[in-house]
Amino acid sequence: MSCAPSAASAVLRLSRAVVFATACGAVSAAGHALAGGGRVPLGACLAAVLAVLALAYAINGRERGPAAVLAATVVTQTALHQLFDRLAPGDVTASGHGHPAPGMALVHLTLAALTAWWLHRGESALWLMIRLYGAPRPAIRLFTALPAVAARPVPVPIVPCDARVLAGRTVSAAISRRGPPVQVA
Repeated sequence: MSCAPSAASAVLRLSRAVVFATACGAVSAAGHALAGGGRVPLGACLAAVLAVLALAYAINGRERGPAAVLAATVVTQTALHQLFDRLAPGDVTASGHGHPAPGMALVHLTLAALTAWWLHRGESALWLMIRLYGAPRPAIRLFTALPAVAARPVPVPIVPCDARVLAGRTVSAAISRRGPPVQVA
């Protein structure tokens, strides 16, 4: 029996996809630029993030484990690396590479692993909150058995307190002196 996704489900999927696409796109573009790949054109970065957003929205219908998040992040980082490498402005050397390939690959894989760990921790926290919110609450069930109308509160008389003013009196026992006694000459 399949049911149509609710509006809350669509919002949840969209918000998770936005976080994934934004994190992967921003981290990949920054890592690409900082590792020597050159400046990434803004239009290409936005188009790539929108493409990742559409793909992430299509596949994230349920909670994913750390291996699935890592695999999705590595594949996304690799695809974005290839795209940014092809679209980066600048001259390409005679070998066909505009940057050192092992260093760039190491940067992208390291960033993919860190991003995957961060995204999985956020995903785990989100799903834990969803599960806790949907969990039955025994205390609430206990109170739902009580009558809806409570008894009228009993008025409590206000009695003024008996405040004595101790003006002019000193309490010598409350003063304590520390140290050696005062020498009287």
